[in-house]
Amino acid sequence: MYLSSQSSMNKCNSRSCARSRTTTRVHALLQADKSKTATYSGKGVNPPAQGKHFLHLDDFTKDELLDMLDRAKNAKSNFYARDESFKPFKGMSMAMIFTKPSARTRVSFETGFYRLGGHAVYLDPNTIQIGKREPTRDIARVLSGYNDVIMARLFGHDDLLELAEFSKVPVINGLTDYNHPCQIMADVLTIMEVKGKFEGLKVVYVGDGNNMVHSWLRLAARIPYEFVCVCPPGYEPDEATVALAKAAGISSISISNDRNAVKGADVIYTDVWASMGQKDTLEKKLRDFGPYQVNEDMMALAGPQCTFMHCLPAERGLECTDAVIESAASVVFQEAENRMHMQNGIMLHCLQSLAKN
Repeated sequence: MYLSSQSSMNKCNSRSCARSRTTTRVHALLQADKSKTATYSGKGVNPPAQGKHFLHLDDFTKDELLDMLDRAKNAKSNFYARDESFKPFKGMSMAMIFTKPSARTRVSFETGFYRLGGHAVYLDPNTIQIGKREPTRDIARVLSGYNDVIMARLFGHDDLLELAEFSKVPVINGLTDYNHPCQIMADVLTIMEVKGKFEGLKVVYVGDGNNMVHSWLRLAARIPYEFVCVCPPGYEPDEATVALAKAAGISSISISNDRNAVKGADVIYTDVWASMGQKDTLEKKLRDFGPYQVNEDMMALAGPQCTFMHCLPAERGLECTDAVIESAASVVFQEAENRMHMQNGIMLHCLQSLAKN
């Protein structure tokens, strides 16, 4: 009995060891495979089979950007006329990926697409985890098999590029930590409504040299205007993006730490000092950004012609005062509404080969 029992124990130990070795090998293979497939290859983004991606403003020509603006104006006109006959997205579906939540982005895209006949599917951060639950490229292939367009609001810009690389349908950039092109196009639409033009105006951004600034800079590579970023030392925008804008040679670009640079501005634009995911830096930013608050004194320094803009949501009393955001110079709520109309204009341009006329 003893020998039989010992033999059985040896067999069990042998099987246990074999299972352990197998588990280790499988784990190693999975980790190796994950390292090969879950990281963006960086090969570059090809256009989808039909339509166009909307990733960066300078991916388009000036004429194409102007076409988007014209389409947005028409969409807004139809909206106010309650014209229910224009349904170019009838029968089409859009997947909306959010790893960075936003009420404005969700409502403006979902409502806008619906009003033009389409149906939008909202995927929140718990439903879809870009690059975590499964590789981004797999998500791109699956969702583009179900939908006509994908809108993504993400933290990582590389995730957006990988999504576009492997998607069969157009991908619309709803925001990344690098840029926010939909917002800037809505801002241009608003400026044109208020000022009657955009080209040649002086836009001064006051605050952190963040994703908003990068989009203003990439716009400056296609449409000529004067852009000034006024920020505290150490908060300047990405140097390569500044160089890209300057290399185009059509706009006046300057980065300054001097708040007096707002003099003569047609537009003063600001954003929160600490974006989502950066709130742990707020205490330091309160010290660094204090002198750069957009208040009544700064607006007076700019001049009576100056319009105030903010992409919202605003931290009233921090980057701007309550008095400024509620002043006659403020167009922030007109700007917010224009997000929906401008995004419709962008989608009408990028999906024109698919849309029903």
